[in-house]
Amino acid sequence: MVENNKKDQKTSKSSSEYADEEKDLNAFKEKKELTIEEKLKETEDKLLRALAEIENQRRRFEKEIKDAFEFGSFNFAKESLAALDNIQRAKESIKNDESLKANKDLDKFLENFTIVEKDLVSIFEKNGIKKIETKNKKFDPNLHQAMSEIEDKNAETGIILQEIQTGYLLAGRLLRPALVAVAKKNDTKNKENKEEK
Repeated sequence: MVENNKKDQKTSKSSSEYADEEKDLNAFKEKKELTIEEKLKETEDKLLRALAEIENQRRRFEKEIKDAFEFGSFNFAKESLAALDNIQRAKESIKNDESLKANKDLDKFLENFTIVEKDLVSIFEKNGIKKIETKNKKFDPNLHQAMSEIEDKNAETGIILQEIQTGYLLAGRLLRPALVAVAKKNDTKNKENKEEK
């Protein structure tokens, strides 16, 4: 009988153990279900992030393609400005040459230079290259490069007085800054103050 009691205790313990194991199994299944839901949410989040990254990449590619069309000729346009500069310099030097001024065909010759110059300017404008206006404008470091300062009592400080080299924009982007001379106030008051000290 004692043996039977021991067997019953083992069986009863076993059934309580089985009950505990069943509870653990149910808890594990519930955890597994929560984990599946969490995994689903996590996967959905990853998918949304991947889709957003693909959309951002698509936008970047579209912008790069647009920029390539708009600014692909940037270097060519920048180097082409040298031809226009040289035509303008040649025209000015011929106008100012005393020995050529006596030639009666000088005006016709200069007219041909002017036609070529206008054609180049027209081609530049058709392709989005525009001249930066400088006359009586306020100095802007984004568009202008100051080469010198000129003392002027009548002009406001920072106003462009002289254009040394023309600047250009390509579709709103700086192609070449305008080289300019900027007005500055006369420093006689500052000199007087220094002399007094």
